[in-house]
Formats: sequence, structure tokens, C-alpha cells
Amino acid sequence: MTTPYQLYYWDGLQGRGEFVRLALEEAGVPYVDVARQKKGMPALMASLDGDKVAHPSFAPPVLQAGALLIGQTTNILMFLGAKHGLAPRSLEGRLWANQLQLTIADIVAEAHDTHHPISTNAYYEDQKREAKARAKDFREQRIPKFLDYFEGVVQRNPGRGGYAIGARLSYVDLSLFQLIDGLRYAFPKTMAKLAATYPHLLALYDKVAQRPNVAAYLRSKRRLPHNESCIFRHYPELEK
Repeated sequence: MTTPYQLYYWDGLQGRGEFVRLALEEAGVPYVDVARQKKGMPALMASLDGDKVAHPSFAPPVLQAGALLIGQTTNILMFLGAKHGLAPRSLEGRLWANQLQLTIADIVAEAHDTHHPISTNAYYEDQKREAKARAKDFREQRIPKFLDYFEGVVQRNPGRGGYAIGARLSYVDLSLFQLIDGLRYAFPKTMAKLAATYPHLLALYDKVAQRPNVAAYLRSKRRLPHNESCIFRHYPELEK
């Protein structure tokens, strides 16, 4: 890369773009968070415009890597993982990483739907009753089901080091960190109750947080705070 990566994602939000940011930060490669720059939003919208780009994405995140314009979080991470040593070298390993990342995308989508179960075009306040029902099922059934799965993946990994795949960190580990961080923000009481059930996942969370590049990023202004305009939202009434 002779020029920094250009990351197109909504300003003010961690969202799905945060999974990409964590990979870029861990890899220590330069990138520009385009929407946070002057005239960044028109540039972001242009990256989605089928009249201006050959392969437009449906929505951010989008990563520009030289002449490549890559959409979808999982697709971007597959590219970055192979290019920057954040994925297994074998085809089998890369497919396994991609499979795990797609499963992470599934629970992220379900987390979003706890506060927008009827329509993303309607305000949360217009669907609070439905959100309470959806959040209850998510807390009691779906979070444990997904975390049981990921706990087993880390526990059974034959590689040493407590990672999800092999003996070294991959983008999947970074994404599991972000998933747990988001769930802790959105459902702190639930995650506190479940903590003892997932020792391998929480050890992985701590291991990722302590990596020098990630730790520096988490302390920096580049790391945006969780908020109630994002995927993971904390509404106390959704834990009652």
C-alpha cells in the first residue's frame, strides 16, 4: 500500500465499521476514517453510488484499498486478514475464519433487532413494547446460544494461546472482543450474570484488550464511545 486505506462508515458510530477499525489498528496500517474528515459524507455516499463505482455496496462499511472497493464487514476482514497476517494461511483455515465471522455477523444483527424489532425506519420509542419482548428472548435464549458456541470454539482450539483459531491472533478474535464489548454495554446485568459461564471467551477478551496496538487505540480519540444511535444500545428497560 502506497496510500492509506480509506474506510467509509457513518460518522459518530462504532457500528459494523468498528470490526474493521480494530483489524486496521491491530495491523498497524495507516487508514483514513473518511466520514470524520471534511467533506467526508459526500465521499461516503459516492462510494455507494452505482453510477460512480463499478461494484457499489448496499451500505457501509466500505474499504478502499488502492483500486479495490470492498464492501461488507466479513468480506473486508477476509481481505485484511490475508494481507496483514490476521488470518490462517491455509484455505481450510481461512474458510473457518470466514465461517466464524459470518456467525458473529448473525448475532450482531440480532442485537440490533432488540431495539428495532419491527422496522429500522421507525423510532425505538414507537416499538418499545415489541422491543421488550424481543430483548427478553435475546437475553435469555440467543445470547447464551451464541456464546456457548463461541466458548466451545475457543476451548476446543488445538492451537495454544487461547485464541479462536490456531496459535496466534486473528481478526476473529478482534471481532469476538468487539461483540462482547458491545453486549456488555447493551446488557450489562445479563453479561455480568453470564460471566462465570464463559471463562475462555472472557480471557480472550482481556487478551485482545491488552495487545499494545489495541490498547493504544482504546485509549485514543479514534475509538468512538458506544451510544444509543448504534447497533449495541443500552436501554435499561430492555433488561427488565
